[in-house]
Amino acid sequence: MIEVVFGGSVAPGDAVLIEGDAPAPAAAAVARFVVPDNPLHGVGCACCAPRGPASEALSRLFLARARGEVALFTRVVVLAGADGVALVRAALAGDAVTRARFRGVEISSD
Repeated sequence: MIEVVFGGSVAPGDAVLIEGDAPAPAAAAVARFVVPDNPLHGVGCACCAPRGPASEALSRLFLARARGEVALFTRVVVLAGADGVALVRAALAGDAVTRARFRGVEISSD
């Protein structure tokens, strides 16, 4: 299972999940997502079904890794604001496919 960490440093070989268009550090792979205008409603709600933007971004990273399009990584570092982190946590808890591929790990911010 691939670890997803919230904050901390990006190490060589890590993948990075970034909210919005913030600059990306050097990493094996980068995926971006955008927090919807109302991020507080559920991941499986009618307007976001079947999957939310964080789940989709993590899926893109996983598929790129599986296809050999990016270097093998075992960790994804989430670089996001509070709403973005909440969206990723909701994806890890509420999306069955995301939960099967990734495991959330708490890391303090630098």
